[in-house]
Amino acid sequence: MKHLELAFRDGLATVTLNRPQVRNAFDEDVIAELGAVFHELGQRTEVRAVVLAANGPAFCAGADLQWMRRMAAFNRDQNIDDASALARMLELIWRCPRPTIARVHGDVYAGGMGLVAACDIAVAADAACFCLSEVRIGLIPATISPYVVRAMGIRAAHRYFLTGERFDAAEALRIGFVHEVVPAAGLDAAVARVAGSLLQAGPQALRSCKKLLQDVAGQEISPALVQRTVEGIADSRSGEEGREGVQAFLDKRKPNWAS
Repeated sequence: MKHLELAFRDGLATVTLNRPQVRNAFDEDVIAELGAVFHELGQRTEVRAVVLAANGPAFCAGADLQWMRRMAAFNRDQNIDDASALARMLELIWRCPRPTIARVHGDVYAGGMGLVAACDIAVAADAACFCLSEVRIGLIPATISPYVVRAMGIRAAHRYFLTGERFDAAEALRIGFVHEVVPAAGLDAAVARVAGSLLQAGPQALRSCKKLLQDVAGQEISPALVQRTVEGIADSRSGEEGREGVQAFLDKRKPNWAS
């Protein structure tokens, strides 16, 4: 990979954006690499969780300027093709069967907000700064909107989508866009602590629980949804992993997947 670093340790994969010279802004090549690596990691049984991190002073500044210059000459059909690639990449992160953690520091602008929102959990350094800047240059944050609105909530999205204001990590925490804010020196330890919690859970339970969240969130509590949840817990209880987990709990021992 040209623009990413990939590391593995004890079931944890770390994907690191590695374009610090352009504040980890992305272009079509970065988008393709990110989509491919999250698809691959989602299929690897030895991977239990994934961290998305970045090198340099910023997490992600959004779109690369050279890519924006090329896009400026695109017609509508070319723009649809280009935006579709970004949409597919974000969906691959969102639907990755493994739980994902965004390790956030520095500036997080525009499309970078989509990367954070597409992850299941976000831990940020206290000096991180966030901005949905698209309207300031006559654009809209359309492709990232399904993920960002879910992450920060509709009311907050109305403000920050429309104003393009910068906001700090404390505000990101207040509106729920990130789950935890820590001093920069403690960021790696905080991410490791969250990852450690994930690694104690049943691998199949994590995959099923992530899908459950995506299926249930925002849905009307209908008979069909209730039945889906009934079948979900029944499948979980009767599966090999569920039986092992319950028996380990009753035996007061660790289950066979836990270290």
